[in-house]
Amino acid sequence: MIYPMAVMVLLIFLVGFYALGARIRAVRSKALSIKYFKLMGGEAAPDDVVKSTRCFNNLFEVPTLFFAAGVAALVTGATGSAMLLFAWLFVVSRAVQAFVHLTDNNVRARALSYFSSLINVAIMWVLLVVHVA
Repeated sequence: MIYPMAVMVLLIFLVGFYALGARIRAVRSKALSIKYFKLMGGEAAPDDVVKSTRCFNNLFEVPTLFFAAGVAALVTGATGSAMLLFAWLFVVSRAVQAFVHLTDNNVRARALSYFSSLINVAIMWVLLVVHVA
């Protein structure tokens, strides 16, 4: 269970560094003033800055349910093969979503990967509840 969670943390760091790079590039190229970052507004940010920031923020929404389920599975011993399978499927679907978000940003593909991750984490919670009950 720890490996999918560690890979998810790695994904968050990678997207975070990508977002930081997008911000630095935007300021250096004068596409965006550094003052923008005081309140995250006041001028239109380049698409790369908006996409990468939103993608990074997304990794602190539904993934919190994943990390909670992962820790609960470790504590309760609900780390069987089904739990591990759905944990990996969650991580893969979130990686796909981040990749799509940061590249061509195809909304349909992004939505499919998002809903796949949502279903996978829901199944993880069902497995956890069944194990504890």
